[in-house]
Amino acid sequence: MAIAKYKRILLKLGGEALAGPGGFGISPHMAEEVAAKVLAVRNLEVEVAIVLGAGNIWRGRNGLAHGIDRATADHMGMLATVMNALALADALERLGIVTRVQTAIEMRAIAEPYIRRRAIRHLEKGRVVVIGGGTGNPYFTTDTAAALRAMEIDADLLIKATKVDGIYAEDPHENPDAERFDNLTYMQALEMQVGVMDATAISLCMENDLPIIVLNLWQPHSLERAVLGESIGTLISR
Repeated sequence: MAIAKYKRILLKLGGEALAGPGGFGISPHMAEEVAAKVLAVRNLEVEVAIVLGAGNIWRGRNGLAHGIDRATADHMGMLATVMNALALADALERLGIVTRVQTAIEMRAIAEPYIRRRAIRHLEKGRVVVIGGGTGNPYFTTDTAAALRAMEIDADLLIKATKVDGIYAEDPHENPDAERFDNLTYMQALEMQVGVMDATAISLCMENDLPIIVLNLWQPHSLERAVLGESIGTLISR
């Protein structure tokens, strides 16, 4: 069996990864597809924690456009991430992967509260930890939550899984000839104001020397290739 370069990863997924037709809602079929990709990584004996967004259910900026208070809109988004976490954990369990759902906002009837040492212990026991609720605070994105949790659990790598195969100089949908970067330093990513991840998340990773790989979740075997250390997507590092 191939030897993974990274032994513990934090996988950041947008809510759209679980979306149904039109990019909205939760599709059990899509949850199963994502779960199968996580299983392939677990089969390489890699410990996996997952942080989810909620763009398939609620986007705070849409609420802001209609006058909803920012903190209220963000709290609504945090709750939506918990719905996604439960859906993905269920799909993982049906594949035989033992999971634990943890949330930054306590809701003990359906999930454990996020506790760093407990999360690490679950990972050591081979469980996949699915973390919902963002950071538990408004004004922070789920990208920032992913960077924070990755450092708290001593992850070796943060993977930002998207629909594009890396970071481009321009939007590749608007310019098919846009340059794609194989490698960027943290400072280059910050100076470029890359849209794929917010500056706070990148800055946190830079301060703690945590590498980030931005890749296409739907490219065959992309997650396995990343944890094996193969060149895929865009690597942001020192």
